[in-house]
Amino acid sequence: MDHIAIIGAGQAGATCAETLRKRGYGGRITLWGDEPEIPYQRPPLSKGYLLGDITRERLYLRPASFWSEQDVELRTDTRVTAIDPEARTLTHAGGTEGWDALVLATGSRANVLPDRCTGGLPGTHVVRTLADIDRLAPEMMEGRRMLVVGGGYIGLEAAAVARKIGMEVVLVELNVRLLKRVACKPTADWFRALHRDQGVDIREGVGLDTLLGDGRITGARLTDGAELSVDVVIAGIGAQPETSLAEAAGLTLDNGIAVDDRGRTSAAGIWAVGDCCSFPYRGDRVRLESVPHAIDQAEAVAGNLMGDDAPYVAKPWFWSDQYDVKLQIAGLNAGFDDIVARDGEGRSHWYYAGDTLLAVDAMNAPRAYMVGKRLIEAGRSPDKAAVADAGVAIKSLL
Repeated sequence: MDHIAIIGAGQAGATCAETLRKRGYGGRITLWGDEPEIPYQRPPLSKGYLLGDITRERLYLRPASFWSEQDVELRTDTRVTAIDPEARTLTHAGGTEGWDALVLATGSRANVLPDRCTGGLPGTHVVRTLADIDRLAPEMMEGRRMLVVGGGYIGLEAAAVARKIGMEVVLVELNVRLLKRVACKPTADWFRALHRDQGVDIREGVGLDTLLGDGRITGARLTDGAELSVDVVIAGIGAQPETSLAEAAGLTLDNGIAVDDRGRTSAAGIWAVGDCCSFPYRGDRVRLESVPHAIDQAEAVAGNLMGDDAPYVAKPWFWSDQYDVKLQIAGLNAGFDDIVARDGEGRSHWYYAGDTLLAVDAMNAPRAYMVGKRLIEAGRSPDKAAVADAGVAIKSLL
């Protein structure tokens, strides 16, 4: 192969390009990104960067010089508008280029509030890109009033940062409780208590009806009829895989771009990695939005482009930082029917399906997280009574 093109210059795309060079690929690599920035980390955007604790330069995965030193043609601020699997070309504003292999690392895009909720008013923020945070940062000032729409991890992290700054925060979640789609009730209860202790006004089973104001946002009407004075609005209502290029090219979609266990799409010569694609996992098909997955899958696909022909075996883990709490999650909890709580060092919730351990939520409990992760990856399940007994040493569960 003379030319491998990678569309998407986020964590997955950048990792794929870097790994190809590490593995000895000597052909042409083009890395296409529609943002003006060189590849950067996303997780610190809504926390350290927004608070001013992390500089812009520290966000970058590699210095600008790295990409030229590695002979990677980094095409920032350039949107690829079409791909042609038959002709093996990609099209952008400057023309059309050929490729021998194509990697789609297009990521995901933040969901935005529908027009019926914004009332036509500008100024609602999402937390996804560096540009999003640069627009939001000047609005974050002590004493201002923030409405967070959505009680998932993004919404909770935004609320935590706002309270650290000294803002008044109301968080609304249309579901009956926080974290409904991603965590068990005990974990949701734990985080609800944490945020209320920090002064966040949490309203569950309540959504945004419409924003209020004359030319700018000054308030919000909720679905229960309550009205709030509001200066800043953040929508933390999830994200969708970015599949428009793949869909227009006729690639198979299934909760994202469908790939096999090697990372291959339905079109010859085209691969996909990261948030944008779903892949086989333990007899099912899943799509993961996490930095560890983006890195691991990108490395695996780069290896397969080099001839490894090896399956990608996901080892899911995630994290969230809120106030002085570090949540670490190992595994996937889909299909659980029992929760075992463990106290001692922090708090952890262990998800079981029958007697099989599926996942662990660990709040300021790093050893519980590490033990749970090792057990899940080894396919082993500790006795529930031993997990629940804080007198049983956590390492003895291994």
